[in-house]
Amino acid sequence: MADQPHTEPQVTDLGKIEIAPEVLQIIAGLAALQVDGVLGTSGGVVSDITQFLGRKNPKQGIRVELEEDTKIVVSIIVEYGKKIPEVGREVQVRVKEAVETMTGLPVSDVIVRVVEVKIRNKADEEGDNQRLK
Repeated sequence: MADQPHTEPQVTDLGKIEIAPEVLQIIAGLAALQVDGVLGTSGGVVSDITQFLGRKNPKQGIRVELEEDTKIVVSIIVEYGKKIPEVGREVQVRVKEAVETMTGLPVSDVIVRVVEVKIRNKADEEGDNQRLK
């Protein structure tokens, strides 16, 4: 859900390097999922149905706004019992660091929307095995 087809291209002596906004969405989504207490991202009813059917999409629940600044909105599902402000702050830090490190683009804002709180279940625990630590 990005507003522009590509970020401002970087020009090298060999040509241009363009990063599609979808790449920023994927980086932000994967970074958010690495935070303890985040059970997933949520992008609304359609993407929730897709996830229910077993198709994971790291872009779901992530919106990138490329204007004068790069703004990222992350909609997350937090594990019941976790401190929501702490989880949200860690998501902000991880998303900003990941996007800036991997793309070189400065991120001005990371807005975290907690859209759901869930109790961890067996499927969530299996997902933890895929987290990068």
